[in-house]
Amino acid sequence: MAETNNILSILEGYTLSNPDEIAREIANDFRKRRIEKNLPRKQVAEQAGVAVSNIVRFEQKGLISLKNLIGIAMALGYTSELKAIFAQPKYSTMEELTQIRKNQNKKKAHRV
Repeated sequence: MAETNNILSILEGYTLSNPDEIAREIANDFRKRRIEKNLPRKQVAEQAGVAVSNIVRFEQKGLISLKNLIGIAMALGYTSELKAIFAQPKYSTMEELTQIRKNQNKKKAHRV
């Protein structure tokens, strides 16, 4: 049984997350970083230009607007990491890479 639990815990890291799980993970990581820097919510809110209630809701439920997320990322010094989120193309096959290269200079996508 212990061996099964070990395998399950390893596989857990490879499961696909849904948007709610990802939001909660980001919120938990934010909370850890905020606490590591010994920053109370009120101070982060003031630096970010957001209401404390937005930070509370984010930490508890993973809910936040993109604008407020950018504000708190800036307040904690994570601007470049956030700006880089879609900076590089991602692909998993050579076919995708070929398609990306073909479409690099296009301004909009067309229906298939």
